Amino acid sequence: MTTATAFWDRIAPKYANFRIRDMPAYEATLERTRSHLRPEDRVLELGCGTGGTARALAPSVADYVATDISGAMLEIAREKAWDEGQRGLRFAVAAPGTGDLPEGPFDAVLAFNLLHLLPDQAGAFREIAARLKPGGLLISKTPCIAPFSPLRPVIKAMQLVGKAPFVDYARSATLQARIEAAGFEIVEAGRVSDSDKRPYIVARRV
Repeated sequence: MTTATAFWDRIAPKYANFRIRDMPAYEATLERTRSHLRPEDRVLELGCGTGGTARALAPSVADYVATDISGAMLEIAREKAWDEGQRGLRFAVAAPGTGDLPEGPFDAVLAFNLLHLLPDQAGAFREIAARLKPGGLLISKTPCIAPFSPLRPVIKAMQLVGKAPFVDYARSATLQARIEAAGFEIVEAGRVSDSDKRPYIVARRV
């Protein structure tokens, strides 16, 4: 078990009870994402956590596979999906950049609040591209913490006591450049609302 897996397994019960602070922004993210999906699509979600977004979006497509590095997170996600009657929603332990993502091809890969947590973004984007059909979409929204952000020493201190995971410090422009270097074309980059500073990025595999 990796350090990252152990961290997310440990906080899974608390994470499951986490309340979304900005529900209008979350709903706007779901709606924006649905506008890029078709009923016949096969979708792969990365870093699904306890499956809230997966359960919201899966009814909009033909096939939805939700993955996470944490088996404890997925156990909760499966229970919630079962309780809601979503029998077709599938879950799998996997992480981008490790070579263990489910086999494609997929029409879309979703990654929300995940990309800044990946130690090897370049490798992750290459693996994502390999799982997408030509013309398929990578849809993401993730915090972009600048290299000299005042949050950095706070995060570092929390990491030292095991209360924060790895964090990649990159501005939105840097993140987009890394995505493009893996064989993508940026087709949308902005925000879903004024209250949500995380860049919402849609990239097409070329």
